[in-house]
Amino acid sequence: MSKNKFVCIHGHFYQPPRENPWLNDVEVQDSAFPFHDWNERITAECYSRNSAARILDNAGRIAEIVNNYSRISFNFGPTLLHWMKCKAPEVYASILEADKESQKLFGGHGSAIAQSYNHLIMPLANTRDRDTQVIWGIRDFESRFHRKPEGMWLSETAVNTETLETLAKYGIKFTILSPYQAKSVRKIGTEKWTDVVGAKIDPRNAYLCKLPSGKKINLFFYDGPISQGIAFEGLLNNGRVFADRLVGQLDLNDETNKPQIMHIATDGETYGHHHRFGEMGLSYCLHSIESRADVNLTVYGQFMEKFPPAYEVQILENTAWSSTPNLERWMDNGGGNTGGHPDWHQKWRKPLREAFDWLREKLIPVYEEEMGSFVDDPWQVRNDYIEVILDRSYQNVSAFIKKHTAHELSRSNKIKFLKLLEIQHHTMLMYTSCGWFFDEVTGIETMQDILYAARAIQLAKDITGKDLEPQFLELLSKVPSNLPEYGDAAQAYNKFVKPSIVDIHRVGAHYAVSSLFTDYPEQSRIYSFNVKSDHFELYEAGKQSLAIGRALLTSEVTLEEEDFTFAVLHLGDHHLFGGVRQFDSNTAFTSMRNEIVGAFQKSRVHEAVVLMDKHFGTHNYSFWHLFKDDQKKILNQVLTQTMDHIETTFREIYENNYSILQAMKELNIEPPKPLKYTGDYSVSQNLHRILEEDEIDIRELRKITESINNLSVDVDKVTLNYLAGERINHMMLELNEEPEHMELMKKIVRFIQATKHVQLEPDLWRAQNLAFLIHRQHFKNHEWDKDSGNKMSEQWCQLLANIFEELNIRVAEDSLVPHM
Repeated sequence: MSKNKFVCIHGHFYQPPRENPWLNDVEVQDSAFPFHDWNERITAECYSRNSAARILDNAGRIAEIVNNYSRISFNFGPTLLHWMKCKAPEVYASILEADKESQKLFGGHGSAIAQSYNHLIMPLANTRDRDTQVIWGIRDFESRFHRKPEGMWLSETAVNTETLETLAKYGIKFTILSPYQAKSVRKIGTEKWTDVVGAKIDPRNAYLCKLPSGKKINLFFYDGPISQGIAFEGLLNNGRVFADRLVGQLDLNDETNKPQIMHIATDGETYGHHHRFGEMGLSYCLHSIESRADVNLTVYGQFMEKFPPAYEVQILENTAWSSTPNLERWMDNGGGNTGGHPDWHQKWRKPLREAFDWLREKLIPVYEEEMGSFVDDPWQVRNDYIEVILDRSYQNVSAFIKKHTAHELSRSNKIKFLKLLEIQHHTMLMYTSCGWFFDEVTGIETMQDILYAARAIQLAKDITGKDLEPQFLELLSKVPSNLPEYGDAAQAYNKFVKPSIVDIHRVGAHYAVSSLFTDYPEQSRIYSFNVKSDHFELYEAGKQSLAIGRALLTSEVTLEEEDFTFAVLHLGDHHLFGGVRQFDSNTAFTSMRNEIVGAFQKSRVHEAVVLMDKHFGTHNYSFWHLFKDDQKKILNQVLTQTMDHIETTFREIYENNYSILQAMKELNIEPPKPLKYTGDYSVSQNLHRILEEDEIDIRELRKITESINNLSVDVDKVTLNYLAGERINHMMLELNEEPEHMELMKKIVRFIQATKHVQLEPDLWRAQNLAFLIHRQHFKNHEWDKDSGNKMSEQWCQLLANIFEELNIRVAEDSLVPHM
């Protein structure tokens, strides 16, 4: 029986940074509906689910819940983890916990490895950027996992010798490459090299790569066919088949018992996002392998320690896992595409990179000269800047500046110091690889990179007074689009990027306008800006309202601040007139306030508007100057009355024509689309209302069920499933806080049953996790009391069993203790 045969599954979990460069936050993305944005959606579909993946019994019920991350090798993009820590802290914590658990399983070696910081293509970066990417990736990893990383994932596995030198320079022991990136191998101690070009390398070995500097690094080349098979052959549809396919690549009958590691590497999003329930296929695969006596799961660090490489390898220079040779996908037209538009060209890739390279080179002397007036080594300061990116608290930022400067800086110089570092931050972000991966320059990923470039240009202008935008636009005009309506990237810049550029004054305008609809406390936060309200008044007269105030706005990123005054007039709907200006004096503010308030209170709206022009001049703002999330929120508020009227009208049409619709159904005649839509909308809204009620109206629910069955009404299942899932989650969270609340337990059962009556399929993933948690913490005590004759405990156990039944969890006593 073999003891030296191992399996390792690596997941590369990554999303490109999506933050608005001026706000340091992800704005609403409608294409991710019903979620706020794509990070949130993919977290729900993949990252969270792998932290609590299901293993099902033969009847398809949940038998066990496991954390996949603890038994695979994985890396997460640092910018994604930064978002997750703030927006999905439970998932974030489960990832960190999995790494601790894996160290117990794999001889002290953790399942997590690091990643070069923001996923730029390392061989195409200059030497300084390569260094900073590795340094930031390591320090980000250390700050989260509290240990040094053994390995580092290279973006797109893009590699050359200089990149491997950089990894080795900073203590990285190994990286993972595609088998197509190997050039030749030889057994250590021999002279003859064997050509392995074309993926002929044996992926079951670890390899040593000797570098020109004298340093060394270990390389693992994943199994290409099986990695591809996960995406295209349906291996995740059956975890046992998946496991057998992996184990089948090992020489289990090898009499020499030669050490082998069968390993694959794929995008982590394969497990749940690209393939629904893929995380369950993965969990069962791992479970199947663990149940075997002839094969063990491992991670790269453990295998490397147990079995140092017996072979040496040379790499093919400038290659990646998803590109033709010479990294053309990120620098030229011939680099392939996603296949969605085979007639499109990628002639935009080369001139886009040239535009970015031009901007980077223009900004290097700006940074060196200006930062050189504060510090001896500007590039060392940039390497250390990750300390600030990880913690932008005022105390930490102040300590960082003090640590790196010889003397106390004035406030204006502190702002300049931070802006210089943000220039460098954004010139690296603009190289994020996704900007070149897809087929069209005006795609969201490429425009995001151009947004980062625009932010760097703005910051440079703040410092030098020189505007690089005209020259940058001239270069973008040479970047052709496949879409005639854009023509080139310069036109797309003017349409998409230019309106997104904001300054601190614009943030103040957002605060002013949104104060009409949001009850801000004295201290509040607008994205990455802190706001202190010094004065605020709100006046209302029917549908009209007026807000007047003064506030201090401070950027947590650059420390720049503005003391501003404002007046905003709302005339109803989305009609807004606002003025914002820098605070001048108490006298000027009082005069402005008295004049505008006086006109408003006398119902002289036109006069109030004229006075706003007088006091604020060209600094006028409206609804269009709100940031996207608040635009959507406020539009929903002002449209409430309109939507209520639409719903009433639609319901009346639907009810008046119910019998006609029924007759058409019986005669198998398709109803006119406008008439059918009134029914779909009315029933959806009615069901929406019922699901939000404290107690389900069974009578109304039956009527809806009849409509769905008798009239083939199509309800809005995307929205309703999401709403129902959130409602069940909320009740389960309540039950977790009050586990003895048996009336709530009954209500949960009734609610889930009600969703089934109307053919909804809410996401029960989180509710199932909470049910397992409640069982683990409280079931044993109630079971003992029940066995002692306690009727209340007997009822509690039965109610929990009912919840388990509705949540599709196996109720057998020996399987209710989860493994999380």
